[in-house]
Amino acid sequence: MEEIKIFAPASVANISCGFDVLGFCLDPIGDIMHVSKTETPGVQIGTVTGQELPIDPLKNVASVAVSALLEAHPSKKGFRIDIDKRIKPGSGIGSSAASAAGAVFAVNELLGKPYSRNELVQFAMAGEALASGAAHADNLAPVLLGGFTLVRCNNTLDILKLPTPPDLFATVIHPKIELKTIHSRAILKNEIPLKKAVAQWGNVGAFVSALYTQDYELLSRSMQDEVIEPLRSMLIPKFNEVKQAALASGALGSGISGSGPSIYALSKGKAMAIKVGDAMKTFYDQIGLDYDIHISSINEKGIKIL
Repeated sequence: MEEIKIFAPASVANISCGFDVLGFCLDPIGDIMHVSKTETPGVQIGTVTGQELPIDPLKNVASVAVSALLEAHPSKKGFRIDIDKRIKPGSGIGSSAASAAGAVFAVNELLGKPYSRNELVQFAMAGEALASGAAHADNLAPVLLGGFTLVRCNNTLDILKLPTPPDLFATVIHPKIELKTIHSRAILKNEIPLKKAVAQWGNVGAFVSALYTQDYELLSRSMQDEVIEPLRSMLIPKFNEVKQAALASGALGSGISGSGPSIYALSKGKAMAIKVGDAMKTFYDQIGLDYDIHISSINEKGIKIL
């Protein structure tokens, strides 16, 4: 194979209770990437459409991730990456993760698949480290593996794919402001009170159990963030009003998508997810803030070859 075209989906990380460990993959939202072999070794960024991204291979998360892969698996051929960037950077739905994961997935295919999807996470993390200042896998894991994922350990990359209850749908609203992950991480505290920590890991355990048992009521009770949301919510316009509107209209839970500014909600059934979206957008309509809204099933396959 000399070239490949792939769809690299968006994702929601943290899912309220699982900061840096939980995530799920979205379906209709994502980037289109075309990767082709070249005679000149190394990685180059070709055309970029949709968003402004650096073409310097040392500054683009896709090429940085591929360079990490090629250090472990050298190739006499080079690779050119063309990107139709449909996930806005700084939107909170895994823009950098889609680029990094999509690029390493595509190059791995062109190399004859020397690595599994799980193993590709380690290389994609180099791109995430460039984008956010921290090598975390909570967006990368669902993009590569699909569905819901749990990162038990970032250091050893002990990553588990979790089951998806069949009726779950996501609503994501993105107020059109940019909030870079590196900035939203800077406001977080290094220490948290024991009482909040106990509540948080109780919610994480219950959330995972709810996925396995398809217990939607338990899922709803578990989607509480005692640690991160109280700090980051201050950076997002009308966050509390939008979240409460989602819950009042029937969402199982709602919170910050990744580092924001997008706000997500999970609902039982597509009709409910649409109703929740209608309620969430009301507050941005009132203040005249532009937004995008997405209704999505849970993408259980992750990256797809086109």
